Amino acid sequence: MNNISRREAIETMTLGGVALSLTNLVTAEAQIKEAQTIGAPAQVKAFAGLHQPKPLTFKPEKLNGLSEKLIKSHYENNYGGTVKALNAVELKLAALINEKDLPPYMYADIKREELIRTGSVVMHDLYFGNLGGDGKAASDILFAIRLTWGSYEAWEIEFKKVGNGLAGGSGWVTLGYNFHTGVLHNYWGWDHMHNSPFSCPLLVMDMYEHSYHMDYGSAAAKYVDAFMLNVDWEEVNRRFVRSQKAAASLKA
Repeated sequence: MNNISRREAIETMTLGGVALSLTNLVTAEAQIKEAQTIGAPAQVKAFAGLHQPKPLTFKPEKLNGLSEKLIKSHYENNYGGTVKALNAVELKLAALINEKDLPPYMYADIKREELIRTGSVVMHDLYFGNLGGDGKAASDILFAIRLTWGSYEAWEIEFKKVGNGLAGGSGWVTLGYNFHTGVLHNYWGWDHMHNSPFSCPLLVMDMYEHSYHMDYGSAAAKYVDAFMLNVDWEEVNRRFVRSQKAAASLKA
């Protein structure tokens, strides 16, 4: 078994910029040494399988044009289901990581499922996180949208058009800030693995049928209109401001 250095342990445990306290670090190092002593593999943090759905920040019964029944079903069954699936996939990977007899192509199949489920969890996190507002854009994000598209109305027409183009199928519509180009874009995504490289999602709209069929059947355009009435633009603006700070740090 390969030894795990103190530096590697620190880098692993500060993933995401959150450092552990000295006490926790000492405890973690002791656990690593104990695992090495008995010949057991150290726990892979990426395969912990501890994801949980983020609590709703709004009351489902208060949304405009999206029923409480629809939102609860989407949140509990689809979002909750994909969180459980991701946890199961991670635990499976943890069990197989040191399996020498497993063909690489079989391991790759599970890694593909990990990517799909990770994308689904992240996008659902963002989707439910940007619901519960009054649908009225303001602040920095409104200025940036006007600067990019000429007007809010022009942006909304394109955003809706992308959504309606996915009607009857599956996918996501994302207003994103691209760190590479430095420009806002409305992105089309066919599934959970379609994300624009090096961009930060600001506004996410789910276009899978489970997000609207219970209320609107095949009339996806009505769902798109209802979604826009419930966007929490304060949250979208917070994401935009964070993306600008991140972009400034990258340039520095």
